[in-house]
Amino acid sequence: MDVAAIRERAGRLRAQCERVVVGQGEALERMLVALLADGHVLLEGVPGTAKTLLARTFAAGLQLSWRRIQFTPDLMPGDVLGTNLFDFSANRFVLTRGPIFTQVLLADEINRAPPKTQSALLEAMQERSVTLDGTTWPLGPAFFVVATQNPVEQEGTYPLPEAQLDRFLFRLQVGYPARDAERTLVRSHGRSAAPPVLASLGLEPVADEAWLVQARATVAAVRASDEVVDYAVDVVRATRGHPSLACGASPRAAAMLLAASRARAVLQGRDFVLPDDVKDLAVPTLAHRLVLSPAAELEGQGTDAVLASLLAGVPAPR
Repeated sequence: MDVAAIRERAGRLRAQCERVVVGQGEALERMLVALLADGHVLLEGVPGTAKTLLARTFAAGLQLSWRRIQFTPDLMPGDVLGTNLFDFSANRFVLTRGPIFTQVLLADEINRAPPKTQSALLEAMQERSVTLDGTTWPLGPAFFVVATQNPVEQEGTYPLPEAQLDRFLFRLQVGYPARDAERTLVRSHGRSAAPPVLASLGLEPVADEAWLVQARATVAAVRASDEVVDYAVDVVRATRGHPSLACGASPRAAAMLLAASRARAVLQGRDFVLPDDVKDLAVPTLAHRLVLSPAAELEGQGTDAVLASLLAGVPAPR
């Protein structure tokens, strides 16, 4: 599969999504990057900014099975993974599969569930498998998680553990749209207080599992020069000694950053990675993996701002 074919199909998927979700072009573009890079996405924003609608619309554009879990404080790990129940007629235990056994999983308001339930996703997101009572069940190569969360300052939320955050390729901020985009949104969806019914909008799936597997193989083969690899590594390593950060990014973060940069290059129509690919994706890839120092927190700094200043100090190759 060539780069042009992948870019064309991804453009069709984005165009379908933009028929429903208005004013979130950057988030859509980076969700496409994550899909091609075989990574998961965390959407963060206040209620009402179309996080769930964006995830549902994106899933509707893929010819993949998908399920939604509404995370609540009383949700238990078994409600996500499933459980083994004894079948008296067969005289054996039979797996009752939970909603995680799908290809696209929408984890809605993931930070409203306690950490014990959040951690049920760890193995699935990293290994693409689930282990229950000593038996490991594969989830398939297309397994893709799109999670939404409300800002941690809101009541009824639990901060995601660092290990959970590290499984997400991107944390994307879904903010308020520009005025013109919001006006278009209100004109389109302001006829009813209910959310739009996707089935009535004529959305057609444009990508299936076979296409996705081939596209990811093409992305993985995109050329990244030694200079670009060194640049990605230097950016990540610079986070570990920064005075405003108590904890920097891991080697896994560096590998994910380069994988995402390869996918961005393909969406730009290239079969090679540029330093600009790394620089553009550094903040959504690294910001949620960093821990601010107490002094930086007192000063009101954010990880996004720290990364922006850090990137300015790491020389990019020509």
